[in-house]
Amino acid sequence: MQPRSLFSLAEHLDRLSKDGDPLEVLATTVEFERFRPLLTRGLGYKGGARGGRPAFDPVAMFKVLVVQAQHNLSDARMEFMIRDRLSWMRFFGFDLGGSMPDENTIRHYRNRLTESGTLEALMQAFEQQLREAGYLAMGGQIVDASLVPAPKQRNTQEEKAAIKAGKSSKQIWRGKPNKAHQKDVDARWTIKIGGKIRYRPDGTPLPQIATPVFGYKSHISIDRRFGFIRKAAVTSAADSDGRQLDTRNNNEFVGVIGRAVAGARVEPLERRHGPFL
Repeated sequence: MQPRSLFSLAEHLDRLSKDGDPLEVLATTVEFERFRPLLTRGLGYKGGARGGRPAFDPVAMFKVLVVQAQHNLSDARMEFMIRDRLSWMRFFGFDLGGSMPDENTIRHYRNRLTESGTLEALMQAFEQQLREAGYLAMGGQIVDASLVPAPKQRNTQEEKAAIKAGKSSKQIWRGKPNKAHQKDVDARWTIKIGGKIRYRPDGTPLPQIATPVFGYKSHISIDRRFGFIRKAAVTSAADSDGRQLDTRNNNEFVGVIGRAVAGARVEPLERRHGPFL
């Protein structure tokens, strides 16, 4: 595939804009630079700190996490999609052919924000900006929990025991910072039951397939009309979906995708703008 002219890329992106790029609307609705102080504190960045500047801009990485949650993508799939989607690349501020985050980097940023409690503060600030722009989430929310697979770990029995005891990667692999950085001590195993329901000749259903999954669970609260993520949390895959309902739903209507759980209350709609995504 060869560009037809020096301006082929710019012309292609311009056509995407004319067709209606939802990420451009998001970029004009939410001022992401307002999150920079929170991100800098949460990630532990300091001006002139030893080790030089971080490889990726923290605001760009927060955008990556927002889009990843919106599309329910694993870290590995998100790495591919960043390289594949020009509109995403433009939204994140990455250069074509330049350095882009891999799955380990995405996991590392998410874990640091979660461990420091910054992710919750970021989503509250995100929600506040949506309210200021007139997108009021008063028509109820959908709470969705999606499994995010992580690379399977190969650890010794002693290392597994230390992980179960709650020790950090730095404590387990002392003196091996590179190995500790690559190790994931927060992901857990769970069983995913699903797939197409098949029936016996007599009409009774066959047992559904149970598949072991190692990784995390991404819990997001989305307002039903605009599709905005209002709240988000990341837990291990073994965490129960039901435990997140009280913290994700703001006591509004709750629909849990794939599960027969729903609240009884529906707040009245109030909107100043049309549908967004």
